[in-house]
Amino acid sequence: MKENVMVSGRGQITLPAKVRKRLGLTSGGVLVLEERKGEIVLRPAVVVEIETFSDSDIAAWEKEDRMTDAERAAIRKRLGRRR
Repeated sequence: MKENVMVSGRGQITLPAKVRKRLGLTSGGVLVLEERKGEIVLRPAVVVEIETFSDSDIAAWEKEDRMTDAERAAIRKRLGRRR
């Protein structure tokens, strides 16, 4: 399905009602935006409080993390955060 949407002066778009309904998107819902080879991909997301996971869960994820320090720094720079 293809739909045309307008980008406002503030960079906002309005998703068509039938798309929001089909995907179960409601006001305040969160989407993941991904840029792929000149395209924008939006996917519904789920936000989970970090307290939901144990310290051992988080430690296991950190151990499995394959991101380099340079990649991590580039992401933080894009997000406007530095550590």
